[in-house]
Amino acid sequence: MKNHLLLLGALTLAFLAGCGQPTNTASTASTETRSKGTIGVSLLTLDNPFFKVIGDTITAEGKKRGYETIVVSGDKDVAKQGNQIKDFIVKKVSAIVLSPCDSQSIIPVIQEANAAGIPVFTVDIPCNEPGVKIVTQIATDNYGGGKEAGQAMIEALGEAGGKIAVLHFKQAESCLLRVKGFREVIAAHNTRSKTKITIVTELESGGAKDVGYKAAEDALQAHPDLRGIFAINDPAALGARGALEKAGKAQQVVIIGFDGQPEGKQAIKDGKIYADPIQFPDKMGVRIVDAIIRHSKGETLPPQMLIPTSLYRKADAMKDPELK
Repeated sequence: MKNHLLLLGALTLAFLAGCGQPTNTASTASTETRSKGTIGVSLLTLDNPFFKVIGDTITAEGKKRGYETIVVSGDKDVAKQGNQIKDFIVKKVSAIVLSPCDSQSIIPVIQEANAAGIPVFTVDIPCNEPGVKIVTQIATDNYGGGKEAGQAMIEALGEAGGKIAVLHFKQAESCLLRVKGFREVIAAHNTRSKTKITIVTELESGGAKDVGYKAAEDALQAHPDLRGIFAINDPAALGARGALEKAGKAQQVVIIGFDGQPEGKQAIKDGKIYADPIQFPDKMGVRIVDAIIRHSKGETLPPQMLIPTSLYRKADAMKDPELK
């Protein structure tokens, strides 16, 4: 009887050990799936919903692909962003994703990441400066989007033409490209049209609602007969709209924005903004994670991957199920 009990005990232990083994293996495999590394992300600002969508999408897509993600806001402060990158280097992240607060001033700290062997990717705002190694840039075709904005302004003003203002954000290379494309289209229009569209002022908007408001106020004071405003993003465009309403000139001046954030799209539906070349920040987030994985497997990536904009007018907004 005793021998039978011993044998039964041994078999029970063996059975339990056998049952436990696959569970431990699965747990290990699950841990390995979750532990491909960490992606460090420093974005221009998280106050702008556009960049928040990029950060949230990188986090969600990274999790699906086995990466943890740290997303921080540079708050348009190069020194702050530099410290964030240094922190990523100390943490030995698998990859760094940046939308540089200033493409030139950030060079030294990108070089530190290069020296540490951490691959650096840029999103939305490029860093095309010499002396740094960027694996690839994922961005909107800002130059093409600027051209679309120019066409929208010509369409909105019609045959009358008139004076227009540009609300810029020169700190960001993406905005420089937008304004370049916009100016080229307006210049080409003026060579073939009897009625001219004249850019009479270019003011700093900070890419923000409050600064855009002040810039539009200044433009109206200097040019009471202003007929159009091109703002480099939706926050600046919405700020400009507030200034127009205060001045009683909302019907006189048309606004072309850029981005296609929910608030901007709603303003287009409500007739407060004429049109936006819209961006796709969710696609940008997915593409960045995909680029990180492709690079980790040894694939050579093109220096730049551009996502085209799409011009969004009131007719599009009226069919948009996401708007009220």
